[in-house]
Amino acid sequence: MEQTPGRLAGPPLTPRTAVIWSVLRAELERRADTALTVLDVGGGTGGFAVPLAQAGHRVTVVDASPDALAALTRRAAEAGVAERVRAVQGDGDALAGLVEAGSADLVLCHAVLEVVDDPAAVVAALAAALRPGGAASVLVAGRAAAVLGRAMNGHLDLAATLAADPAGTAGTRDTLRRRYDADDAAALLGAAGLVVEEIHGVRVLADLLPAAVADGQPAALVELERALAAQAPWRDLAAQLHLFARRP
Repeated sequence: MEQTPGRLAGPPLTPRTAVIWSVLRAELERRADTALTVLDVGGGTGGFAVPLAQAGHRVTVVDASPDALAALTRRAAEAGVAERVRAVQGDGDALAGLVEAGSADLVLCHAVLEVVDDPAAVVAALAAALRPGGAASVLVAGRAAAVLGRAMNGHLDLAATLAADPAGTAGTRDTLRRRYDADDAAALLGAAGLVVEEIHGVRVLADLLPAAVADGQPAALVELERALAAQAPWRDLAAQLHLFARRP
C-alpha cells in the first residue's frame, strides 16, 4: 500500500540548509498528497534524502563514495525508511547512464557542478531525468564570495586570480574546478531546457561572521539568512547559490 505523504519535518534548520528547505517545502506543499519520485545526485549520507523519505517520498541517491552510501543506508534504516531509499554508486558525469529518462518528479543536485568534468552534460542529464513539470534544486558555489573570502584572509593574489579566471578558480591547488555567479548558473540550466523560477543565496553572512556571533545567535542568523537570501546585493555575495528550476 502506498503511503500518503506526510509533513516534511526535516533536520534542524541551519544557515546552510534553511533557505533550501524553505524552497523544497513549498514545492512539496504544492504537490501535497502526492508521493514523489526524487533523485538526489551527490546526496552523500542522506541529509536531504532521509527527511524526504520520512515524508513519504521515494528517493534514489547517486553518489561516487561507497562509504557515504553505506552511511546513507544505515541512516535510512535507523529512520525506518530503508524501503523508500535506494543507493546507487556513480558520479555525476555518468548520470545519464544511471537513471531512467523521465522518471523523477524532483531532482536535487547540490555541490556537484563545481567538480564534474562536464557540467553542461550533467545538467542535461538532470533535465532528461525529470518528468514534464518536474523540478530541479541545484546548489552551486558562488564566485563573489570566494573572491571576498580570500581577500579578507589576506590572500590578495588568490583573490585576483579567482576573480579573473573564467571558471572562477584560484589555480591548480583550488579544491573546486569552477564557481558561478547567478547569471552563469541560470544560463547553464536554461541551455538544458529548464526554466529557472527562483534564485537564492545560501550562507550570505554565515561564513563572514565570527564564530562567537554565529554560534551564539543561531536562530537569529537563520532568520537573517532567510530574509537576505533573495535580495540584491546580498544574494550575489553568498557562498552558494540555490537555483530552483522546472522542466516545462
